[in-house]
Amino acid sequence: MHQTFDAALGINLLHVNQQGADHNRAHFDEWGITCFNIMSSPGAGKTALLERTLEALSNELKIAVIEGDMTTHLDAERLEKYNVPVFAINTGRSCHLDSRMVAGGIHRLEDEYNPSDFDIVLVENVGNLVCPAEFEVGEHAKVALLSITEGEDKPLKYPIMFQEADCLLITKIDLAPYLDIDISQIEANIRQINPDVEIIPVSTKTGEGLEVWLNWLRIQTKASQILVD
Repeated sequence: MHQTFDAALGINLLHVNQQGADHNRAHFDEWGITCFNIMSSPGAGKTALLERTLEALSNELKIAVIEGDMTTHLDAERLEKYNVPVFAINTGRSCHLDSRMVAGGIHRLEDEYNPSDFDIVLVENVGNLVCPAEFEVGEHAKVALLSITEGEDKPLKYPIMFQEADCLLITKIDLAPYLDIDISQIEANIRQINPDVEIIPVSTKTGEGLEVWLNWLRIQTKASQILVD
């Protein structure tokens, strides 16, 4: 069976992107950096999570952020106050970051700093439940967020991101008393898609679950650096 032009084009784009992602990862490995790709729909709480993460870890680990957004620098400006390098990337009409865009952030890190001084690069992807999971950027781990306000069925309706995630944060759990939502059902639906994913319910407002998240980051960073060494 012959592929359609669109299907062949899509495969070629993913192949080229994967080559770029492998190149980016090679840079991270050379410098001893662990890269995390943070993904979710708009409004699930990625930037709020990064704010709490930088607040807790920026004195312990050397962190840089690559901040993806379609048009503005609003999220990047929120993170700059934590005195870490933040490289803003506007994607225009693209609904995701790709490896070429992230390479631009990597080059800025290399030009402006000694990248070997860094432990972690956090990539905040564009808010979208589909496209970001399909395009690797050179990350060592994918982190997906799902707000309880999005409903219990999202892992089943948008499975790709949940299949790809190494860690899944169920966010805004402080709102549970005010919603007709069953967090255990959310977890069960996630397990249908990805039985082995690490699931961490969190609230950036109350701090619930954040230490579990921070410890997961620490463990993954240490493990990645041991593998490279």
